[in-house]
This record gives sequence, structure tokens and C-alpha cells, in this order.
Amino acid sequence: MKNELIDVSPTRKEIRIEFEPAEVRSAYDRISREYSKAAKIPGFRPGHAPTSVVRTRYKSEIRGEVLRELLPEAVNNAIVEHSLAALGEPDVQFDNSEALDHLGDEPLTVKVALEVLPEIELKEYKGLETTRRLRPVTDADVERVIEGWRDSTASLQPVEDRASQLGDTVTINARGKFVDEPEAEEIKVDDIEVVLGGPGVQQEFTDNLTGVKPEETRTFLVDYPPDFSSPGLAGKKVEYVTEVTAVRQKELPELDDEWAQSLGGEVDTLETLRTRVRADLEERAKAESEHHLRGELVKKLVEEHKFEVPESLVEQQTNQRMQEAARQMMQRGIDPRNPQLNWEGARDEFKPQAEDDVRATMLMEKIAEAENITVSDEEVEAEIESIATAARQSIEQVRAALTKNGGERSIAHRLRNRKALDLLVENARITDAEWSEPKQEDDAPKDE
Repeated sequence: MKNELIDVSPTRKEIRIEFEPAEVRSAYDRISREYSKAAKIPGFRPGHAPTSVVRTRYKSEIRGEVLRELLPEAVNNAIVEHSLAALGEPDVQFDNSEALDHLGDEPLTVKVALEVLPEIELKEYKGLETTRRLRPVTDADVERVIEGWRDSTASLQPVEDRASQLGDTVTINARGKFVDEPEAEEIKVDDIEVVLGGPGVQQEFTDNLTGVKPEETRTFLVDYPPDFSSPGLAGKKVEYVTEVTAVRQKELPELDDEWAQSLGGEVDTLETLRTRVRADLEERAKAESEHHLRGELVKKLVEEHKFEVPESLVEQQTNQRMQEAARQMMQRGIDPRNPQLNWEGARDEFKPQAEDDVRATMLMEKIAEAENITVSDEEVEAEIESIATAARQSIEQVRAALTKNGGERSIAHRLRNRKALDLLVENARITDAEWSEPKQEDDAPKDE
């Protein structure tokens, strides 16, 4: 047997393997004899049928056994011989399939297509230049958080001396009929709270429920947009008959020490609360700045190392980015299954980003290897404890799930890459500069 390596590209290799006729014939004869001993063929005593008859009767089975004996070992040995870091299963194709009908009469040739990790030549990765920008925390930022908490602790009080107005909460019982689908089941919902002018509230509800009092009835048409968060209502017209059961207004608590104490957390005064909020915002700003700085360093590293990456890894990362985009859309109340969303176009946009993600990961692995970075069992254990705390699960539950899915190895891999990135930061040339708002990237697919 002999083989030849064909270099298709940095991530695609092909091995041409040729089995000598004698090697094929040896396996063919031995397996044929084994079948002859056990074969039960009409007209012959068990184990006494001529080999030629057995080969005809069990042609496909014998051929399959021969190939299973020859191919796997030959393919694996060739991969090892050429020191290839193969990804996934090799694609084996017969170069002269006619030889399968005459096993042992002529050489049997196969082509083995492989996707491999590319060889990476590290350029300079220490001393990369970047800028650190720290978001300033202002008094307005602190008050915005305070007001958010104050709003969340507000109470709803009945309105008795006037009709409803913007900002009020109107409670209704509603019955709705689909205008274009008269046979569709009627909508019946009770005790629905509608915040007039609130986020996510259809304008028709705000318009028609402004100026109402309890026990009044209003009838109106709602034209839902195609991208409405509820698939059953998206793009539909519904005529509602609503009965108002209550009108309430938000009553904010007094902004004083007593309210601050009601929030808990050993806060005794409003000023103490403000101090804690400021400290928390400053910690978040530092974390945001560090995250951005690390991202910029990785971006610069990738720009200096433009090499071909395996298509299968790019496809996996593209799928992960699309899944994350779908999750974010659902969190914003958008149905990712909306047929008007152009997911194929989104895939084309995600792919270059996914390629750089894969390059970054491979570069971190290469740097970790060059710097002899290791991860101890204690570090993996600490990370598992951190995951358990964040997920509010026991360490045993997290470890069981990780063991089932091979996650502990993944954690060690992630920690090793994190250490490699830490090394980049430690050796970078960082300049402090004034804060500027980063550009917001929208990963959601656009409408067609």
C-alpha cells in the first residue's frame, strides 16, 4: 500500500491511497473462506459450497467486510503519517470503483478528503497598541438609577375625580373578533392592564382608552403590524369591545431616607444609597472599558494574522451568532420566525464576523501553546463554582451537566484562552483617552 498527500489549501488536504492487488486479494480470500464455512446455500452441505458460489451469493456482504478491514486502518495511518490535525470525519471516495467488482485483480485506489487546522505562523503579539476609554459616571446617571428603582416601587391608586389620561393604568375586559377571519375563535381576555402611552402598547389602545372611567365600554379597531411580538396577532385586524373595570394612576414614593431603607441592603440614608449606586456604576464602567480594550486587542491581533480558517468551524460559529441574534430578538419581543425577516442575508453578514471569531480562538490557542500556558484542576473547580453561583445551582448539578456534555474540558480550554488574552493585555501598549460612545451594532436580520 502506498499513499500520496495532495495539498488542496491550508485547510483542505487530500490523501490518495493505493492498495496493491495482493493486499486486497489476501483480505478477499480470507473473508471469502470465513463466509464459506458458515454459508448455508441450497444444494450444498453447510460449509461445503464452492468459494465462487459463496462470492456470488454474498457479493455485497463480502465486499463490505473487505473494505471495513482495509480502509479505516489505512486512512488513520495515513493521517498520522502526514501529521494532519483532521477535523470531523474524512470523506472517502473510490478513484477506480470498477476495481470493486474484481477485488484483488487490480489496485484499489481511494481519495480521502480532509478538513484540517491550518499551520499558523505567529507574528509579534506583544506590544500591541490600543486605547483605554472609561465611561464617566455623572450625577444624572446615579439619579436615573434611583428614579428607576423609585418607579419600580410605585403603587397604583384608583382615580376617582377624573377620566383616564396618559400614564394611567386602565384595567379592561376585552372581546375581540378578527375582521378578515370571521370563522376564527373570538379573543376573550379579562383583567388586562393597559398603561396608556406605555412601551409596547398599541397606539389604538392608548387613543381609545384615554378619557374613560370605570364601567364605560369602548369599541375600536386595532391594526397589528406584521412584526408584532405575538404571531397570532401579527398582521391582523381585530375589532375589540372593551369594558373598563378600573382606572389607576402611579403614585411614586417620597425620595427620602425611609424609602432608601425600604430597599434593604443595610442602606440607612438616601445619600448612602447614592454612594452605593455610584460605586456600582463605576465598577460597571471599568468592566465595560476592560471588555472593550480586550476586544480591540483581539481585533488588532486578527488583523495581523489573516489566514484561511476551516469552513466547518466558520459554519458552526455563524450558527451560534444567528442563534444569539434570535435570542436577543425574542427578548425584545420580536418573533424571529417572522417570514419577512431576511435570515439568509443575515447569514451572509455574520459569516465574516464568524471567520474572525474562529481566527481569534485559534490565535489564542497558538499563543497559549507558545507561552506554555496551563490550567490547573483547582482553576477549573473554581470556574465550576462560579458557574454554579451564577446559575443558582449546586456544584454537583453543574458538574453532572458538564461531565455529560464534555464541558469540563471546554472550561479548561476557555480558561487557557482567557489567560492568553490576559497576557496580551499585560504586554500591550495602552494609552488612556477621553470616553466616546462606541458604535452600536444591530445583529438582527433586516426585512426583505
